[in-house]
Parts: sequence; structure tokens; C-alpha cells
Amino acid sequence: MFAVVYRWRLHPGAEDSFVEGWQRVTRAIHATCGSYGSRLHRADDGTWVAYARWPDAATRDRCRHGEAEGERMMAGAVAEHLGATTMVIAADLLAEPG
Repeated sequence: MFAVVYRWRLHPGAEDSFVEGWQRVTRAIHATCGSYGSRLHRADDGTWVAYARWPDAATRDRCRHGEAEGERMMAGAVAEHLGATTMVIAADLLAEPG
């Protein structure tokens, strides 16, 4: 499996728009591209972090989800994109509660 960590700093007051845009894009990616989903976090340093899982890097690279409105919402909320880190998963014990 393959994972990507994304980090952003948002414009003050744009958090709700970013979250809604992120949800739209993430749902579209999951439905059309074969991703395993993503989680969005607000970090204690004020940045926002998303973790996404994929079957492999090639599946991610081929993704064309078509959720333009969600992308616009996210882009308008982002003050600074802090980059992405790609990783190959060596062991996975992440599970839903219960």
C-alpha cells in the first residue's frame, strides 16, 4: 500500500470552506479513483494535515476525480501549501474503533 501526508496553513476564517471542499474532493476520489480514503486533522501548531491511503502510487497518479468546486473551495482557503510526503506502508495496524 501507499500513503500520502499533505499539510496546509489556512487563511483565518476559511476553515469551514476548506473542510467542506476537502470532503467533496475526498469523496469524489474515493468513489472514482480507487483510494482507500483519507483523514483530515487540525494540528496543535495551527496547520491542517490530511493522511490518504492508496493501493499504490500509480493508482494515485492516474486519479482524475472531476470535483472542481471542492478544489476551488480548498484552494481559496489555503494560505500556504506545506508540501506532501509520499510513503510506502511497511506495516498497518490502523483500525476503526470497535
